[in-house]
Order: sequence, then structure tokens, then C-alpha cells
Amino acid sequence: MKENQHSIGLRTLEDISAIILHSHNLQETLDNIVTIVAKRMRTDVCSIYLLELDSNTLVLKATKGLSKSSVNRISMKTSEGLSGLVLETRDMVMTDKAPSHPRYKYFKETREERFLSFLGLPLFERNTPIGVITIQTCEPRSFSVDEISALRTITFQIGSIIHNARLLDSIQRKEQERAWFEQELTRAKGGATTEEGRSAASVKTADGTRMLRGTAVSTGFKRGKVYILDPFSDKVVKVAKVGTRAEEQRKFSTALEKVKIQTIYMEKRVSEKLSQDDAAIFHTHLMILEDRSFSSKVSELINQNHGATRAVYDVVQHYIQAFGAMEDPYLRERSADMEDIGRRIIDALEGNDTSSLKLKENRIIVAEEIFPSHLAMLDHDRIIGIVTEKGNIYSHAAIMSKSLGVPAIVGVAGLMDAANVKDQIIVDGTSGFVYINPDRAIIQEYERLELGHASRQKELEGLRDLPAVTSDGTAITLNANIGLLSDVRVATLHGAEGVGLYRTEFPYMARSSFPTRIEQATLYRKILSAFPGQNVNIRTLDIGGDKGLPYFPCPHEDNPFMGLRSIRLSLEHREILHEQLAAIMMAADAGKPTIMFPLISGVDEIREIRKMLAAVADELEQQGYAPPRDLPLGIMIEIPAAVQIIDFLVDEVDYVSVGTNDLIQYTLAADRNNARMKQYYNPHHPAVLHSMKQIADAARRAGKKASICGEMASDPLNTLLLMGMGFSEFSLSAPSIPVVKQAIRGHSLEECRAAADAILACRSNGEVATALARANEALRL
Repeated sequence: MKENQHSIGLRTLEDISAIILHSHNLQETLDNIVTIVAKRMRTDVCSIYLLELDSNTLVLKATKGLSKSSVNRISMKTSEGLSGLVLETRDMVMTDKAPSHPRYKYFKETREERFLSFLGLPLFERNTPIGVITIQTCEPRSFSVDEISALRTITFQIGSIIHNARLLDSIQRKEQERAWFEQELTRAKGGATTEEGRSAASVKTADGTRMLRGTAVSTGFKRGKVYILDPFSDKVVKVAKVGTRAEEQRKFSTALEKVKIQTIYMEKRVSEKLSQDDAAIFHTHLMILEDRSFSSKVSELINQNHGATRAVYDVVQHYIQAFGAMEDPYLRERSADMEDIGRRIIDALEGNDTSSLKLKENRIIVAEEIFPSHLAMLDHDRIIGIVTEKGNIYSHAAIMSKSLGVPAIVGVAGLMDAANVKDQIIVDGTSGFVYINPDRAIIQEYERLELGHASRQKELEGLRDLPAVTSDGTAITLNANIGLLSDVRVATLHGAEGVGLYRTEFPYMARSSFPTRIEQATLYRKILSAFPGQNVNIRTLDIGGDKGLPYFPCPHEDNPFMGLRSIRLSLEHREILHEQLAAIMMAADAGKPTIMFPLISGVDEIREIRKMLAAVADELEQQGYAPPRDLPLGIMIEIPAAVQIIDFLVDEVDYVSVGTNDLIQYTLAADRNNARMKQYYNPHHPAVLHSMKQIADAARRAGKKASICGEMASDPLNTLLLMGMGFSEFSLSAPSIPVVKQAIRGHSLEECRAAADAILACRSNGEVATALARANEALRL
């Protein structure tokens, strides 16, 4: 499957997290990181330099591509070399002519004079610089904004990972010193030596701190008291009393009905607390509970003189083994669903109360494994972290912890043996480390990190309800991109002023057949009602290219991105578009919807769409509805043809929205998902920038609204430049809104215009790169 640079950044972090589990010290961790980053970023070199305690000396600690003999031998002051310049400026340094750069410092040992391109980024641990990561290539190469963004995503996390690896090294050294003194003391007394060989995944220090490692699945860190969820014991099965066959059949039927009702309650509770997507697992549970095959297997065993409890246990174990043997990790993890169902039926059979999981205060949940029913019954407001001994990135603990927004780690070997109800623990969901009863030094370090993190979060949270207004009084609108109902909470949390792009294809993709207009209208009403008085731009189905539906096979095309996709597919299969337009109109009274159509290339398409809208409205009126006849109609500008006739298109619609991802790749004939095309997929190519300016000017002349949606809008520098070109509305991923808003409020529109004018005056990518660096410095970003 093709992947963009954002997903490359995330995939790289996943690889790093996985390999760190097998890294036993700081050096192994660093070596693994540079190897993975060089491979993922497709560069000849990746190196990490760490800052010494004097805060003024950088030392080469790991490299992939330079001479290995130079590790720990090469050092420079922060006032020297390109790497020193990165730390000195605390910002990116990039050049495709490194040897001729005035700050270039030559080291004979590294033999790096053959590498022309250089990109360096600082490594921070909660705003404190700890080093530099660099990538280099033999050929001159201008790294794209997406590539830089991917590397920034990686560096944001590995700073914390390196910090924890250093901490682990420190703890291990202290423990080795303690063990050495113990051994020497024992030898002096003529006794035996102390224990040998400690688990690499579990380290215990002399003062009682135990550190465990697992797979980080939800970022952040928390310190608090433990709440241990007791694992289900098969002892219950062994001591269960057995009555007559008829009695056992009645017990099973009663328990099954009780668990069905309980499941419906859980689905409703999680849907209200989190989202329908998070609650969907209980609908799956209900289907299993109502499956005749499942219940008949249990009944057959009861008729063979098994008690109901034993019969349920045996049937569930059969399902668990079947799921566990599957190759797909997601399906394999679904064995936990069967275990959850079996546990709840047995609890009902044996009269155990499972509704008493009450937390009196904030706690970190510690469990062998967390089932959906656990998270449904617990008070979500009291859960501040989750740690489990079993599980992976596909487990319910992983999935639901992200919805709860709490740090979480799964797959922590030895957790249940190590943890106690009286323990205090620190959960670091960024690095995957768990500290049980941490000593004062570790607590103080995390208190420092928490203060820095809290200060930054408080600063950004304080912006949530403030308007996005420039320092000279120009109002800017910041909307959110959403795709699922669960995104609504995230958008609201980060202060979105509405929805600039609702990707309606995601609900289609999660189904096994096309949703009816009633089902669509129900979903749209929920989205609209969540944003009262705010615009919600509903984009019609955008499939084809790299997005397909399992129940709607698209014909094979040699070049699907140039084929039947988006609005072209909708106009070819009008029944699909017809039903969606009807659903939007039926839900319109719940809020302020607008309809947006993707990949428009000409006026004819818009006029055809308007005919369809009128026909759908007529049909709904005949059926007794009162459909709106004046829904604002917008189009996405995503291909060069639309840019060339932008004045014609703007006259036909109420607003336009620039889909930057597609516009860049079509303008430059560079597939954004093709790794070999990354150097050509450049958001700051003069052709792209002038297309943006042309769209903004056309909308201004016509008195129409023009907005930006796409990855470009999530970068503060890009937002300020686009504001300078004339855009005043942006739609971006919700978590990016506070950072972008902060940049907007800290600058004047005149500053933005000056920076944009300088960029637009450039004729080459090299000139643009230089101008971007100057703009970044001038705008203090």
C-alpha cells in the first residue's frame, strides 16, 4: 500500500518503539534509531549528536552511513559546524551544498565530504535541547516540506526516548555498582556471590524502584496510585455446582439474556461517554451472543452432562484458540472479545456482580488484560493511565485509551507480579516505560517534565476560546477536518470554529454495504447538532484512486488517480450521489450544512450537480419533507484545470476550498505516495504557490469565500504565508489548531503579506528554500 510522508513518520516511530524493546542500553537504542530513520527517509546517512553536560559540546553518538570509528571521537562546540548551528539556532538547518556552507566543519575521520545535502533538526526533551539528528545524501537534494514534517514528527518523540534510555543506563549503572560492592563485601566475608542476570525488560534499583518496559500506545505521562483489575480465574469453573440438565439449560438461558441486556447498556454508555465508533465493539458482542451456533454448542455440552459454567468456558476457549491461530494481528487480538463474553456469562451464571467497578479517586489501571466491559463499567473521568501485561496496538486497551486521551502501555512482561495495590507508579506513554514506586530523583525528573508540558498545554488551552485574530485585528477562521463521530470531541476540545471538511467516505468504508439515506441522515444530524450555529462542510463521497469500498469494486485502471474517482464516479453512478444528497437535505435542519464536491474540473459538472440537487429536493417534497433549496454549494480546487478557469468556477458556486494534497501532486505530476517522487512533491514549488495566489485573488474579486484544507494548513508558517496571499479560512487536523492559532495571534497581516510577497518573487525551488528560511526567522517561528 502506498503511504505519505506523515504515515512514514508514524511508521518509523512504530518501528523504533518495537526495536527499543530489544535495546538493552542507550547505545543500542541510538544505533537502532539512526538505522531505521536512514532507511525510512531514504538517505545515505543518519547521525545523532548528543549534548554533553557542559551544554556546549556535541559528540557523535551514533551513525548510519559515516565511519563507525568516528563515533564518540568526533566532537564540536555548539558554535562550530552545521550540527552546532542547528543547536545554536534551535531550528532546522538545510542545504544541498553542505561542503561550501560557511559553517561546514570538516572531520577527516567521518569522510563526509562526499555528502552534499544536509538536513539537521534539534532534539528536545520538553523544551530542553539534548542533541541533534542529521540526515545526508550524496546527491544534491531539496527536502520537501512533507519530508521535513515527517522528520519533525520523529524527532518530537525520540527526544523523550533518548532521555529514558539515558535514565535506564543510569539506573543500570547504579545497580551494577551496588551489585559490585555487594559481591566484594560477600567475597571479603568468604560467602557466595549475589544473584546473576537480571531481566532486560525489568530493572530493580537498590532503593526499590522497579522499571518495566512495554509497547507505548497512547502518548503522555502520569503519576498516580494503582487500581488492579483482578484477572478471571478458572477456579470459578472448577468449583461451580452442577444441577440437572434442565436446570443447567435454564441457568444458561437466563444468564445469556442477562448478558445481552448488560451489553446493550454498555454499548449505550460508551456511545454517550466516548463515541459510537468506540461502542461498536459491543454490537459485535451482541451478535455473538445472539448467534445460534454459539448457544447451540453450549447446549450440546450441557446435554452431555457438562455444567453450564464448564460448557460456556469450553466453547469460549475453542473460539479463543481459533482466533489466536489467525495470522492477522487485528483478528488475533479479537480473541479477547470472546474471553470477555465468556467471563461475563460465567459471572452471570455464578451470581458474581460485575457492575461494582467504582473508582473513588483518580487511578492508573493495571491489569493482565483490559476487556471492553471493564472500560464500559469504570468511571472514565477517574482513569488517568492504563498499563496491561498482555495486548498490542490492536487491543481494546490501546484503542480506547486513545479515545480517553490517557497515556497507555501494553505488553508489559511481569507487570502483575511486580505491581501491588499500594504502589505508586509513573506511566510514560511516549517511551513505553513504567516506574513502580519511583525514587525521588525519577519523580523530580518527571515533575520537571510535567511542569514544562503542563505550562505548554496551559498556554495552548488558554487559546481555545480566544478568536484567531492577527495582532492588527484581522479575523481568521480555523475549522477542523473530521471523518468519524469520535473526531467531534477532539475538534471541540481544540477550539474548532466549525468543520471545514467532513470526509463522508469513512462511514462508507466501515460498512459491508452502502448505507441507506436514513442511516446517512441520522449520522449527519449527529455531526451537525454537535456544531450548533457553526458551518459544517459536508464533502460528498470521495472514493477511487487509493480509496475503495469492499462492496463496490471499481474497474481496474492503469492510473486510478487519473481515472474514475471522486465526483466523476458519483456522476457515473448517480444513485449513490442521489441518496447522499437526499440524506444531507433530510438532516439539514439540525445545523448549518454546506455541500462540497471534490475534484471539480469544469462548469458543466457544477451545472449538472445543481440539476441533481433540484431533482432530489423535488422528490423529497413529494414524500412530505421540507428540503432546503438554498444550501450553500462549494467545490474543491484540486487540479490545474480548475485553477486555469477559477474565475468561471467561482461565479457558479458559493465558495471554494483548496485541496492542497491533490493540487500539489496534479500540478507537479508527482504522486505524493511514491517515495521516488518525494523530491518533486513540493508544496512550495513556485507553480503551486502562484496557483494558490491565483485562487485567492479570483475569490476576492468575486466576493466569495476561499478556504484551505489539506496538510499545508497544519503548519504555522504555511498558514501565515497563505494568509499573506489572501486566504482567511483554514481547515486542519484539530490537534494542530492551538499551535496555528498561537502563530496567527502573534503576527500582523502586514508581516504575513511581506513574507508571502518575498516567497512569490522567487523563481526556483532553491530561491524559495532560502526565502522560507528568512520568513521563518522574520516571523519568529
